[in-house]
Amino acid sequence: MATPNSERREVFSTRFVFILAAISSAVGLGNIWRFPYVAYDNGGGAFLVPYLVALLTAGIPLLFLDFAIGHRYRGSAPLAFRRIKGWAEPVGWIQVGISFFITIYYAAIISWAGLYTVKSFNKAWGDNPGDYFGETFLQADTSATVSTHIVPQIAIALALVWVVAIIVLAAGVDEGIGKTAKIFMPLLTVLFIIVVIQALFLPGAAKGLNAFFTPDWSALSDPTVWIAAYGQIFFSLSVCFGIMLTYSSYLKPRTNLTGTGLVTGFANSSFEVLAGIGVFAALGFMATQQGVEVSEVAKSGIGLAFIAFPTIINEMPLGPVFGTLFFGSLTIAGFTSLFSLLEVVVSAFKDKLNLPRKTAAVGIGVFMALISLGLFSTTSALSTLDIMDKFTNNIGIVGIALISVIVIDWILRRIDEFGLHLNAVSSFRVRTIWRICVVNVSTIVLGFTLVQELINLIKEPYEGYSSSQLILFGWGVLALIAAFAFMMSVIPWRGISRIDGPPGSDFGVEPDPERPYHRPRKFNPDRERHAGFAAEQ
Repeated sequence: MATPNSERREVFSTRFVFILAAISSAVGLGNIWRFPYVAYDNGGGAFLVPYLVALLTAGIPLLFLDFAIGHRYRGSAPLAFRRIKGWAEPVGWIQVGISFFITIYYAAIISWAGLYTVKSFNKAWGDNPGDYFGETFLQADTSATVSTHIVPQIAIALALVWVVAIIVLAAGVDEGIGKTAKIFMPLLTVLFIIVVIQALFLPGAAKGLNAFFTPDWSALSDPTVWIAAYGQIFFSLSVCFGIMLTYSSYLKPRTNLTGTGLVTGFANSSFEVLAGIGVFAALGFMATQQGVEVSEVAKSGIGLAFIAFPTIINEMPLGPVFGTLFFGSLTIAGFTSLFSLLEVVVSAFKDKLNLPRKTAAVGIGVFMALISLGLFSTTSALSTLDIMDKFTNNIGIVGIALISVIVIDWILRRIDEFGLHLNAVSSFRVRTIWRICVVNVSTIVLGFTLVQELINLIKEPYEGYSSSQLILFGWGVLALIAAFAFMMSVIPWRGISRIDGPPGSDFGVEPDPERPYHRPRKFNPDRERHAGFAAEQ
C-alpha cells in the first residue's frame, strides 16, 4: 500500500488536455526558427521525404516508447527507470540533468522574445537590428568566460518568466500545465496562422516559397541530409529526455497511447511545415527588398528571430503588427515548452524526496531561477547560452536517447513488454516493425550522429570559443550531469513503500474505481504473448 504521507499521483483530467500539453511541449522555438532553415539547407522540398521517413521510423516509435514507460511505471524519469531495473535509475537522472540545463537557458530566450514583443510596437531596434541585438540589447561580451555585469531589462524580464513558470507548475498537472495548454496552444495556433497569412501577401513571398519548396532530389543521396532529418525529429518531438515520459505518467490508466502519439507527432510536424511557409515567405520579401537571393538572407536560430525578422519588420507594411504577432508567438511557444522541461525536474525531486507539489515547484523553481539569472542576465549570456545549447542538445539529448534504447532492450530486453502494454490500451497496435525502428533504426542513427558530433567538437573549438568557455559550459556541464545522476541515485527514496518490482497500487497508484484496469504483473513473455494484458482488464 502507499505510505500514509504520499500523495496520489496527479492525472490530466482528459486525454484531450494531455494531447494539448504534449503538442505544446513539442511545438517550441525550434519549430519556428530551426526547421525552416534545416529543410532549406538540406534539399528544400526534397527534405520532406527523409523528414517523413524519420518521423515514422524514429520520432513516433520513440514517442510511443516514452508513453509506454511513463504510463506503465507511473513515475518521473528516475522513478520509472528505477522500477524497470534498480541500477537503471541514473538513466532517468541524466534526463533530468539535461532538462535542468536546457530549462535555465531556454527561459532566457523567452525573456528576449517577450521584450521584443513590446519593442515591436515602436521598432526599438532601429535601422540596424544586428548591432542593436548584440551591442545594445544584450551588451554581449563573447570573449568573457563569466561576467558579473547585469543587463537590467533582461534580468527583470527573465525573473518574470520564472515567476510565471513557477506559478503554473505549483498549480499542478491539470490545473496548471493542462489549463495553460488549453489556452496557449489554440492562441499560438491562431497567432501564427495570422503571421503566416500576413507573410504570404508580402511582395516577393513566392520567391521565398520557391526557395523553400523547390526540391533538390540529388540531396537524397547525401547521408548528411538523412541525418539532419532524424536530428530535427529527435530535437523537435521532445523524445527520450524525460518530457513525454513524465507527462504520460499523469495519464489515466485506460488511455489510448498510440493514437495520442500519432496525433502529437503529426501535429508537431504540421506546425513545422507551417512555420517554414511563414518564415520563407518573409525571407522572400526581405530578399526582394534588398535585391539579393534568398540564400543570402536565410538564417537559423537566434540570428533569424532577433536580427533577420526585425529587418523584415522594418521594411514591411504594418511591421509593428507583424512583429508583435511574431514575437508573441515565439514567447508563447517558448513558455509551453518551458513548462514541460521544468516539470521533468520538479516531478523527479517531488518523487525522490516525497515533497508536496507546491513545495517542489517553488523550491526547485527558485533554485533554478537564481542560476538562470546569474548566468543569462549578464553580458556573457550569449556565448554561455550558445555553448550550453550545443552540448546539451547535440551531445546530451542524442547520447541519453542512445543510452535509453541500449539499456531498455540491448541489455534488459524489455522492449516487448512495452509493446504489449501499448497494445493493451491503444487502438493502433504496434508490431514487429515498431521494435525494429526503436531498437535498430534509432540505435544506428543516434550512434552515427553522436560519433559525428563528438568528432567535430574535438577536432576544432566550437564557433572559435576559448577552451575555458567550452570546458566550463560545454564539457563541464555534461560531466556535471553525469556526476549528478549517480549522486542522486545513491540517495534513498522517501515516502514510497515499494520502489522496485512490477507496477501496480503498491507503487502508490490507486486503481480508478470507475474504470477498472489491470494491475500489470512482472513480465512473462510466454504468458503475455498469448493473453497480453487483455485478460487482466
